[in-house]
Amino acid sequence: MRNILQYILKILAKMILWRYKPEVVAVTGSVGKSGVKEAIYSVLKKKFRVRRNIKNYNNEIGVPLTVLGQDISPPTNILGLFGWLVIFIKAAFTFIWSPNYPQILVLEMGISKPGDMKYLMDFVPIKIGIFTAVGEFPVHLEFFPEKGKLIQEKAILLKSVPQDGLAVMNYDDLSVRTVGDDLPKRIRPFYYGFGDGAELKFSNFQLMLEDLDRGDFGVNFKFEYQGKVVPVRIDKALGKQQVYAAGAAAGVGLYFGLNLVEISNALRKFQSLVGRTKLIKGIKNTWIIDDSYNASPLATVAALEILEQFPGRKIAVLGDMLELGEETEIAHRQIGRGAAQRVDLLFTVGERTVFLADEARKQGLAQDKIFKFSRSDEAGIPLQERLEQGDVILIKGSRSMQMDRIVREIMAEPEKADKLLVE
Repeated sequence: MRNILQYILKILAKMILWRYKPEVVAVTGSVGKSGVKEAIYSVLKKKFRVRRNIKNYNNEIGVPLTVLGQDISPPTNILGLFGWLVIFIKAAFTFIWSPNYPQILVLEMGISKPGDMKYLMDFVPIKIGIFTAVGEFPVHLEFFPEKGKLIQEKAILLKSVPQDGLAVMNYDDLSVRTVGDDLPKRIRPFYYGFGDGAELKFSNFQLMLEDLDRGDFGVNFKFEYQGKVVPVRIDKALGKQQVYAAGAAAGVGLYFGLNLVEISNALRKFQSLVGRTKLIKGIKNTWIIDDSYNASPLATVAALEILEQFPGRKIAVLGDMLELGEETEIAHRQIGRGAAQRVDLLFTVGERTVFLADEARKQGLAQDKIFKFSRSDEAGIPLQERLEQGDVILIKGSRSMQMDRIVREIMAEPEKADKLLVE
């Protein structure tokens, strides 16, 4: 049933892409895809008709649904048959006439196994390809024989860029830069990053925490490009990952004719999605850094660096990082070392985080400062009991660990959970 639905979606998406010929901006990488997608949307939406994936619609089902303009995904079994029939009928009408079909599609493209990217590239003609980051221990290694094979699969996206397109890449990630070195000469590369070799360079980064109660916080930095320097402020943002998202979006904006001042103005109100380093008021006059949507080693290190910059007692609540294959233990131990240097209390959730907790203890974090739980619903109350006024709590883990349950347990206004937390 799923294979049949997938095939029909592919055909319909291919027809609509042929009919309206939108410019397609495609985003891949092991971390940061959703942030980049949202930043690009923020930069382009004032001057173009733009559509991007919603939710996690980034696979062989979600990508064509986005092309079709659908925001629901019925079950891929007999129970969802009527829902799929409605979607197919709507797609037929869209093919016949859709006067406001987007000029630009911004498509996040996720992969989980060999062949996934090739499948997407077979029916989505992209104009711009973006490769965000890989990191030392990328996710999905469980399904690839080695890290190099995973990178090669993602690199298919960049190699699909046409001669008049653009390959936008994170200069600071060595694996991504290596992919750029191997691209065909017909493809124009565009690098962004803090490194001196980046075409669009970031400088003067600051996390500003002026008045959290009034929502007066964000990141300040500068774009340096072709001899020009433009300041950028992203309100209510935390961490360098927002800068990288902004850099990728700037590369896309420049391609479509925007200047850096226009891009900087558009980025000021760019907001990451719920569950991605969002600051939420907690009980007992505390603050929660809600990063519960998902986790990888690279993203978890970045989240710990954000936590470190806050005043007050620092607490990390970290769940299992999944799909790391043979790198599971070493990756969790790496996070344990980083946590030991930055936190006052450490809560862990899941069987894999035993490595994390053990390493944190070895690195000097006292045993009575470490609390271990099997499931997220076990950790909420013990965490709540130990909170003190002024604490800052980072909550992060892979999606299936349901770390948002802990956020719900300690947020000051749980009645807003449906709006502030991941579904």
